[in-house]
Amino acid sequence: MFRGVNGVNIDEKGRIVMPTRYRDCLQQESRSCVVLTIDTEEKCLLLYPIAAWEIIENKLAALPSFNQAARRIQRLLIGHATEIEMDSHGRILLPPLLREYAGLSKHIMLVGQGKKFEVWDGKHWEERRAQWLDEESNNEADLPEELKMLSL
Repeated sequence: MFRGVNGVNIDEKGRIVMPTRYRDCLQQESRSCVVLTIDTEEKCLLLYPIAAWEIIENKLAALPSFNQAARRIQRLLIGHATEIEMDSHGRILLPPLLREYAGLSKHIMLVGQGKKFEVWDGKHWEERRAQWLDEESNNEADLPEELKMLSL
């Protein structure tokens, strides 16, 4: 389970070092292999352990090929999916095309989302987070009933 917001830097070769607390899980459960793809709704990347990605990929591949929306999602998510091996130092190379898509600069944020991470440019993350917090404080009426009943 991946939780928390972690600031990391991209080195001159385009690599990030996974925070230590996640390395063992990725090494054991995913054979040090992750999949990086784009998020279709935000300018960020999605980083999955290979086992979690394979489940999603199978579901995406099973969608009807004659449905335009399904094909679009397949093209975007599977088409951009890149399998990456984490090295013995816990480093992951972020491919240039994916870094460009998400507008990643030197400082990025890894945002734990349970079974995956979102990979954000640090400045863009700060801007979006501030916007979401503002929207949430003004839009309680738009919340699904299940969230209104949730006690934190």
